[in-house]
Amino acid sequence: MSDHDHRPPRAAHEPVSYTYHGHQRWDEFAWLRAENWREAMLDPSVLPEAIASHLRAENEYARAVMADTSELQDRLYAELRGRIKEDDSSVPSRDGSWYYYSRFREGGQQPLLCRRYGEHGNEVILIDGDAEAEGLDYFRLGGTEHSPDQQLLAYAVDTTGAEAFEIRFRDLASGEDLADRIGNARGDFEWAADSRTLFYTTLDADHRPKWVYRHTLGDPVPQDSIVYEEPDPGFFVGVGKTESRLYLLIDAHDHTTSEVRYIPADEPGLTPCVFAEREREVEYEISDHDDNWLILTNRGGAEDFRICWTPVADTAPSAWQDLIPHESGRLIQGMLVFQDWLVRQELVDAQPRVVIRHLADGHEHAIEFDEACYGLDAAGGFEYATNTLRLGYSSFATPSRVYDYDMATGERILRKEQTIPSGHDPDAYTSRRLMATAPDGEQVPVSLFHRRDVTPSAETPLLMYGYGAYGMTETPGFSPNRLSLVDRGFVLAVAHVRGGMDKGYRWYREGKLESKPNTFSDCIAAAESLIAAGYSSAGNLSLLGGSAGGMLVGAVINKRPDLFHAAVADVPFVDVLNTMLDPTLPLTPPEWPEWGNPIESADDYDTILSYSPYDNVAHQRYPHLLVTAGVSDPRVTYWEPAKWVARLRDQAAAGSELLLWTNMSAGHGGSSGRFKALEEVAFRYAFLLRAYGLTAG
Repeated sequence: MSDHDHRPPRAAHEPVSYTYHGHQRWDEFAWLRAENWREAMLDPSVLPEAIASHLRAENEYARAVMADTSELQDRLYAELRGRIKEDDSSVPSRDGSWYYYSRFREGGQQPLLCRRYGEHGNEVILIDGDAEAEGLDYFRLGGTEHSPDQQLLAYAVDTTGAEAFEIRFRDLASGEDLADRIGNARGDFEWAADSRTLFYTTLDADHRPKWVYRHTLGDPVPQDSIVYEEPDPGFFVGVGKTESRLYLLIDAHDHTTSEVRYIPADEPGLTPCVFAEREREVEYEISDHDDNWLILTNRGGAEDFRICWTPVADTAPSAWQDLIPHESGRLIQGMLVFQDWLVRQELVDAQPRVVIRHLADGHEHAIEFDEACYGLDAAGGFEYATNTLRLGYSSFATPSRVYDYDMATGERILRKEQTIPSGHDPDAYTSRRLMATAPDGEQVPVSLFHRRDVTPSAETPLLMYGYGAYGMTETPGFSPNRLSLVDRGFVLAVAHVRGGMDKGYRWYREGKLESKPNTFSDCIAAAESLIAAGYSSAGNLSLLGGSAGGMLVGAVINKRPDLFHAAVADVPFVDVLNTMLDPTLPLTPPEWPEWGNPIESADDYDTILSYSPYDNVAHQRYPHLLVTAGVSDPRVTYWEPAKWVARLRDQAAAGSELLLWTNMSAGHGGSSGRFKALEEVAFRYAFLLRAYGLTAG
């Protein structure tokens, strides 16, 4: 990057000492965590001035350094916006005579939720997101659910970015909101069959969903009844409903254990029944069909999951019988139940497929596509007695397509293909799958994407993305934004590292807890394999990751900074040890099964200490680095990236650019509004292009 006269901010040193398991650490930037962080998350204006001024100074520095890319950012923004069909709409979903869909108006930032009576009836706008967001710095529409009688709509809004929602109710005949309003909610809810009763979850003082309440329309909200209270701070609760709509579900879970309760939807006053008591490391989810339950579970050593059935009257695990037996290496990711069909989504060697089973005779067939790397998703609709399955498909090169698939005949009808107004030729691009060998011999899939007219070489800029946590799989689907880099000669790579479930549950298990370092060595192996295959060269790669993927970025550039020219860490989880030692933070107790509990376990403490990016900053040359944060972020609190950047400024060798950009009025997901978010993408891409001296294109 070019030299400039701007001096980076320096955070004051106020060392604090911590001792655990006989080991002492010093944290000179602990002061960046505000004592009133809970209040500041909801209202950033109350952030202490010393902290706020430091974050503003970092923003001003980043803005000054990037000033010479202002024209490039404008061009990138125009490109990104030019690939969006501004008046886009979703494919309508039928519920009886009504067809529900969302759309955007030309120039609109927020979605409009709409419906028609009959497939070709007149449009009725149920929620106008642009109108609701007017005058607000932040607005996000959360969950929306129409009542079973289709007379009312429950909807959730977040106006701070802190993911504390308010649930509101709208009369769909008049378009007016009812007086009922429920605050401090998680944003998930379900109607009972009477269309008057709503089940919802609320947050505790540590921002964790702890309670399920029952609200009857017209009653004072403070008088709502508690239906369920979760006693374990490591478990989150949520509400749902079976596809038949016969049962309401209350799910309590951490990352590896689950417990479900159910209530007949037509008897909302009943006490919920526990389906099966929680057992450590046992996960399950349920649905109903006729007089039976269907259970997707890993119980009984079914690491990659199996589907069982049991009579409605007998939910004891001893009664569960195999319907789809466990098959090692075939991960069953989810199931959908229809009146005549069972649909399951599977993943084998990081490739997805959807399998349809006729419940009456057990006949099965699979839906697959023939591209090297693609994403495939099956979605349920409002209707249970249907042969139609909605499928979403895309690849690196192929824009998103929505199909209606007839499960009886196999007919596939294309209902929508993502339009790229500025033009897009899928044949101008190529993708492939490469396998990298990890230090322990495991084969790590790497998905690659670039223009056909680009011949990769040692000089080729390559951007690698990784995540590797919580069992999340990385789907190589279409992103119109990426084309702004790929069309400028970048090779894009996705490293399917351990910590995700890309190669089954074992792939997840071997990238968590004491095995977490595999995630980082897998990423390094992927980078080295790309270099060996001639796609780029050491010191010419870039690395991108967000949240837990930002931890991946931090850990990897600590270990092998020589491999990378630049890196972007979005809202990165980098102060891992301090966070896991603090049970008052929103996500800490639920995260212990993922990372370990360093309070109780010296081994967990040592493992986390070995890779926590903040604790392993060294005096070495780092890649050019852009780090982002959000003051209202309840998932990765703003001080983690702020502290990391402060320590890097102190300890890293000179010669590389280091920028911190904090969104002072948004949270984990960044700015609200589809076009406002593009400004942030343009900023990130301009940073990468500037690092490679590619600002002219």
